[in-house]
Amino acid sequence: MRKIFSTLLILNVITLEASAARLKDIASIRGVRENQLIGYGIVVGLKGTGDGKNEFTSKSVGRMLDKLGVKLDTQSVESKNVAAVIVTATLPAFGKSGNPLDITVNALGDASSLEGGTLLQTPLRAANEEVYAVAQGAIIIGGEGKAAHSTVGRIPNGAIIEKDVGADFASRKMFRLTLHNPDFITAARTMLTINRELGGQYASAKDAGTIDIVTPFAYENRGVELLATIEAIEINPDSKARVIVNEKTGTVIIGDKVKISRVAIAHGNLTVKVGDKKGKEEGGGDRVAVLDTGVSVGELVQALNKLGVSPKDLISILQSIKAAGALHGELDVL
Repeated sequence: MRKIFSTLLILNVITLEASAARLKDIASIRGVRENQLIGYGIVVGLKGTGDGKNEFTSKSVGRMLDKLGVKLDTQSVESKNVAAVIVTATLPAFGKSGNPLDITVNALGDASSLEGGTLLQTPLRAANEEVYAVAQGAIIIGGEGKAAHSTVGRIPNGAIIEKDVGADFASRKMFRLTLHNPDFITAARTMLTINRELGGQYASAKDAGTIDIVTPFAYENRGVELLATIEAIEINPDSKARVIVNEKTGTVIIGDKVKISRVAIAHGNLTVKVGDKKGKEEGGGDRVAVLDTGVSVGELVQALNKLGVSPKDLISILQSIKAAGALHGELDVL
């Protein structure tokens, strides 16, 4: 257990030293995002592992054959070599007509396997019901043996974008940034840093998660260059003091800002005292840890680690300190 706690503390130190992050990694530009696509399709060429007597599958095959000029006496066609599927894909920001997309194919009915099947031409729609891509191709099943999930497959470059996505960013007069983790301090730092980089009062923070940027005259009709400059700016994002505890695995994730005030804890034959130097002479044969007032949770864990405290005991101690009001930060138990 000591090795586990030491690793946690080392990771905490690394986080402190490398806290600066590029703006593009902690914020997004309004209007620049991916879009989810979905479609209903038919997979053929299966070796008797298809849907069989599912009504929606048989009717879909009948309508497909009718569109291909094959006239049948009935609209329902039953075959174990065919399966109805749901096809999903992610349309990237600024996707252009003709670009390929990877797609995922999921069995919709009671097909036992899609292995060896071929997806027939399937239109993929966005939430506004417009078709943005068309998919088709041979399905690849990942994994082998028990690890194989044969009712889900992928088709790399299995769809082609049919409609351009995106707007004219080059000539925009204003851009809006949204922070992934809204925070007033981070928003203020971002605004000040952008203004310093651009040499003027071009950025303004609207709230804890929104920063508006007016395009400087020097970047008029050069919005792409402006955004490239802004995204490369490094910011030190602020965060709440927080400890995350997973009771099932014994994992403890510690935020660097979490502090502990004066407190004394007795846990079995273990004594923990914060801000009481007299405690050094107490405890007899018990295990004793004495720390200064205002120590971080990381320093507390390091001290307890030296005393051989188990993950379960550590979690109990942290919960008790929080209940006593001496742990200054959020304690989230998973």
